[in-house]
Amino acid sequence: MARTLVTIETRDGRCEASVFRPSAAAGSWPAVIVYMDGIGIRPALFEMGERIAAHGYVVLLPDLFYRAGPYVAPDPRDLFLDPAIRAAWSSKYIASASQANVMADTAAFLDFLGAHADVKQPKVGTTGYCLGGGLSLAAAGYYPERIVAAASFHGARLATDAPESPHLLAPRMKARVYVAGAIEDASFTDEAKKRLDDALTEAGVDHTVVTYEGARHGWVPTDTPVHNPAAAERHYEALFALFEETLRRG
Repeated sequence: MARTLVTIETRDGRCEASVFRPSAAAGSWPAVIVYMDGIGIRPALFEMGERIAAHGYVVLLPDLFYRAGPYVAPDPRDLFLDPAIRAAWSSKYIASASQANVMADTAAFLDFLGAHADVKQPKVGTTGYCLGGGLSLAAAGYYPERIVAAASFHGARLATDAPESPHLLAPRMKARVYVAGAIEDASFTDEAKKRLDDALTEAGVDHTVVTYEGARHGWVPTDTPVHNPAAAERHYEALFALFEETLRRG
């Protein structure tokens, strides 16, 4: 499946993004925005974009680190195992993809998708991983008239005391929400899972919050040291079910 590289003009500059389309020569397809993890753009994410597109979606995978300048994504094992490398990467790149920044970018992403004839309008789905998990949920709160499905897998800091915590956006969400957390995850503890679940329930959001037993933070991309093939397949099954029910039937 072909990957098309595009540049999207945002409030703060030019964001490079990858677009994946279904193999069929013609048609109109629902759109999905993939919010990347903290490791950055790399082949493992292209595999994920291709897999989602193959199920009949136009997939937009933006490089959320564009503000920090060009980079080559580090070896995921280095980020997972070396605290010094992780801290340096986080301070320069991850910090540039704040919720405020990425939600401003998302307006441009939605405009980009809205300008293409092969994208069904106006409903859009989102999915995010690690860093992107919270951004996927935030998008549902910032753009409730467009985002009808929002998924988060091994998302980090989804329900904290921070003023930008995604769970605080629950009253603004109209999307169906699916959240799958990892076991023994300091960035999304059992307490935080309950806090998120309670916030979504109180707001009347149709949602699922689950923990994938045996899956550790970062289990979906194939290049991480904690990649779990069985749990990754479960993730795809849940994601496609969510999108089928909201982007196609909803």
